[in-house]
Amino acid sequence: MKHWTERIASDLTNWDVDQHVVASGTSISGSIHIGNSCDVFIANAVGKSLEKLGEKVEIIWIADDHDPLRKVPYPLPASYEKYLGIPYSKIPCPENCCESFVEHFQKPFLNTLDDFGIQLEVYSGAKMYQDGLYNDYIRTALANASRIRDIFNQYREHPLKDDWLPYNPICEECGRVNTTYAYHYEDDIIYYRCQCGKEGEMDIKSGEGKLTWRVEWAARWKIFGTTCEPFGKDHAASGGSYDVSKIISREIYEYDAPYPVPYEWITLKGDAMSKSKGVFFTPGQWLEIASPETLNYFIFRSKPMKHKDFNPTMPFLDFIEQYDRVERVYYDNEETSPKEALKLKKIYEISQIKIPESMPFQPSYRFLTVASQIGSNKEEIFEILKRNSQLPLDMKDKNWEELDKTDSKRLKMRINQVKNWLELYAPPFVKFEVQKELTPVDLTETQQEFLLKVAELLEKGDYTPEELQDEMYLILKNLDMKPQKAFQAIYKTIIGKKQGPRAASFLLSLDKDFVIRRFKTQA
Repeated sequence: MKHWTERIASDLTNWDVDQHVVASGTSISGSIHIGNSCDVFIANAVGKSLEKLGEKVEIIWIADDHDPLRKVPYPLPASYEKYLGIPYSKIPCPENCCESFVEHFQKPFLNTLDDFGIQLEVYSGAKMYQDGLYNDYIRTALANASRIRDIFNQYREHPLKDDWLPYNPICEECGRVNTTYAYHYEDDIIYYRCQCGKEGEMDIKSGEGKLTWRVEWAARWKIFGTTCEPFGKDHAASGGSYDVSKIISREIYEYDAPYPVPYEWITLKGDAMSKSKGVFFTPGQWLEIASPETLNYFIFRSKPMKHKDFNPTMPFLDFIEQYDRVERVYYDNEETSPKEALKLKKIYEISQIKIPESMPFQPSYRFLTVASQIGSNKEEIFEILKRNSQLPLDMKDKNWEELDKTDSKRLKMRINQVKNWLELYAPPFVKFEVQKELTPVDLTETQQEFLLKVAELLEKGDYTPEELQDEMYLILKNLDMKPQKAFQAIYKTIIGKKQGPRAASFLLSLDKDFVIRRFKTQA
């Protein structure tokens, strides 16, 4: 069974090229998030699959940093509206922490690539113009402007004017690039009008302008020899950017368009991600709460055009449990149907940066949301895992110092991720604090009797979570109590709330003597 990234790579082996170039590109219009960085993750996976097939591959990323600012990105102030229409490459850093607007938003993304095991060549669209890489392609586009207009007009409701040219100079008066209209050229000199009232001319060799997008995209394919490129579904729409650029690439630049890999948008809690509205989630934010492999899994567990919604609140715990299950299936530690096993093992393999030789230690993310709010350090948290049968057999008799370095590193990493999740995304009902001092709690006589009997039960010996749960249900049955009332007594007495984690595991996570004293005193 092949993963869809492997099927793409297999198709590409039929192309008669010396080297494959898998390209991706991102507009630097604000924070780069897990939605618009899918290009990079998909390009990396396809590139790796090609390498496994013995193909020579280069993976590249082009920062579209010469495009105009169309909306002020979050969290910039409204005062940045003065830069609307100006290329990103010419806008200053909003916090004076970087050399430019582009570096400010690009750097955090690039800094995460090593964590995701992604190696690629980075190019700047602005620098490509400044270095003259587009000059010959601009000349070709201008010479074929009439044919390019005809191609564009096939997909337009309102035809372009007869003097329209596929190029936008940067206005030397207002600095904008999306308000200029190029209508004539002589050799390398472009004549333009700007909405600000400026009538001007510019030399294409100055780099102070750019090809219109669909022409630029086609030129870029030829410049790099691109053979495959992922892109968002908007470019893949019928009559959209890819359809138009494909014709321009073939007819104007005599180059076959690359293998397209369109993908569906990733939504955030059901809403479209928006840099201007602050609705986004970045790869850096992901790394705060989970391993890089889990983001790969999120992207590659389904086909690229299937809808994906990400919710970092409670559904995230279910997602991590799904990932852990896939890992257990990969190492044959959990049974499933042969068909599903093949599918899940392939997804796990594609998601890994480096596949561990043996099954890694899997401290339960969900359980750690409880343990990390009780234990004050990693050693205490480890002991809580032990008391709750949350450790594999070969680890249950060890203490923290005896742990393998890989296991201790994985546990420490998950503890940190869980603590970040609790602080940043956990709903209020998940959070709790053990009350160190006993405070008056309004309990019925039956609830007090229940607590007393649970205390007596704990004095008798040690239990597994399942055993303790069964014993507590016997007690409340004998007292003719509803489970809700019984467990409310526990939570009120320990954390001062009416609800909390699963009662049995919660009690076993606490110091037993503390629980016994608290219940007896309260009773």
